[in-house]
Amino acid sequence: KVACIGAWHPANVTYHVARAGQNGYHHRTEINKKIYRIGLKDQENDASTATDLTEKNITPMGGFPHYGVITNDWVMIKGGIIGPTKRVITFRKTIRPNTSIRAREEITLSFIDTASNFGHGRFQSAQEKAKFMGPTKNSQK
Repeated sequence: KVACIGAWHPANVTYHVARAGQNGYHHRTEINKKIYRIGLKDQENDASTATDLTEKNITPMGGFPHYGVITNDWVMIKGGIIGPTKRVITFRKTIRPNTSIRAREEITLSFIDTASNFGHGRFQSAQEKAKFMGPTKNSQK
C-alpha cells in the first residue's frame, strides 16, 4: 500500500504514483497489436512478398541481434514488445475489438528488409552479395 498518492495540488493522481493493477512481471498488457504476418517453421522463402519476389528467409543476414537465426514459427507485428529478446509472449483475442479505420484496414506488405542488422546492411541475401562481390579468396576454397 502507498500512504500518500501524490501532492496536494494538482488535485488528481498523477501517472507515476504506484497504484494497483497489471504492473507485475507476468502481467504486462498491451492491446491492439497489429499482426502483419505469421510464418511457419518449415516454410521456405517466407520473406518474399507479392511485389518483392526475391527468394529469402525472414532471418536477416547474420541473424537478429541478441537472438540469432529463427528456427521456429514466428509472428511479425507492428511496434515492439517490451523485455528481453527471447521472452515468451502470449497473444489472445481481444475482448473489445478495435473498430477504428486504422485497425480495420488490410495490410499488404510490399517489402521485408532482410539486410544485416549489424553495420550498414547492404545486401538482402547471401546470393545477392556473392553475385555483387564476385569470386573472393574464401569462396575459391
